[in-house]
Amino acid sequence: MNTSIATTIILTAATLLIPCVQAEPTLKEAFKNDFLIGAALNASQFCQSNAAETALIKAQFNSISPENVLKWNSIHPSPGKYDFSLADRYVEFGASNGMFIIGHNLVWHEQTPAWVFQDKHGQPVCRKVLLQRLRDHIFTVVGRYKGRIKGWDVVNEALDENGGLRPSLWLKIIGPDFIEKAFQFAHEADPQAELYYNDYALENPAKRTGAVTLIHKLKSKGVFLTGVGVQGHYGLTWPTNCDLDATLDAFTNLGVKVMITELDVDVLPFAWDQGNADITRNFALQMKLNPYPDGLPEAMQQKLASRYADLFRVFLKHRDAISRVTLWGVADQDSWLNYCPVNGRTSYPLLFDRQYQPKPAFGAVIKTAQ
Repeated sequence: MNTSIATTIILTAATLLIPCVQAEPTLKEAFKNDFLIGAALNASQFCQSNAAETALIKAQFNSISPENVLKWNSIHPSPGKYDFSLADRYVEFGASNGMFIIGHNLVWHEQTPAWVFQDKHGQPVCRKVLLQRLRDHIFTVVGRYKGRIKGWDVVNEALDENGGLRPSLWLKIIGPDFIEKAFQFAHEADPQAELYYNDYALENPAKRTGAVTLIHKLKSKGVFLTGVGVQGHYGLTWPTNCDLDATLDAFTNLGVKVMITELDVDVLPFAWDQGNADITRNFALQMKLNPYPDGLPEAMQQKLASRYADLFRVFLKHRDAISRVTLWGVADQDSWLNYCPVNGRTSYPLLFDRQYQPKPAFGAVIKTAQ
């Protein structure tokens, strides 16, 4: 028997001994008939600095959101100066991979430079000046990506925990119609783009009521508003499935789309109020707040998997209203929960671990679609 034939026989026999493993579908494949599956990306990710991470993003997700590069302090750091270098690369990455691209965000009380609200003497500007700066910013940024960025978080986190408007400088200088004006400017800048209001802890009744009131008021005034982003910064027990269900129903009944925009599940002890995502709050690192520095125990992996499965079952119940579910990060090491509200913690809130491998939660989520 010649060498090549013998080698073929040996390889064939070896192949028959290998068990057949059915690969799980990707997230975007599993939910292709339900909603888009997105991820928030940082600059190193959309600049493709890590081949394994890039491959994972391309395989699993069909929508992307930027963590920071489209926020005011990144893209418009000083009067008359715009820096589009990273934002352009973000949009290019999404476009080249056929992804639904989100712009996050245009108006927020955080990560907005002080100059926006001040004159050359450091004193607060008047309503007219701030409105003009807002319009110029929105027209410049939205106009640059017209037709490429498909949806914008126009106003982010304008509500306080009691459901009233947050006492931001936007509110204090312009007045409550700053929200209406922001949506007006964004729609004028790109009439085809979807426009969203985005906030956290909308599952809490008081804040949910405030958001429903706000959206109803905007819609009654004829403001072009496509949908509401429910951020989805959840824990193992908060919110209850009933509260999440009620929240999704409340916005669906307003006739707007609903998106889960910043999904993660925190398995660590809460250092703050459940559902709070105020990035200005910080707490000292303590052992009791960082119980799993060397890895997540199997029992906690299973709790996380069960929680994710419960959440996606609720999302699927509302699939006719939900257009997108976006995870706030790709793998555990990317999560903001490693440094906020307690810097230095080891957090495990996403579907992929620090080696970019799927966790039990990934499989549990996939099964909900089957």
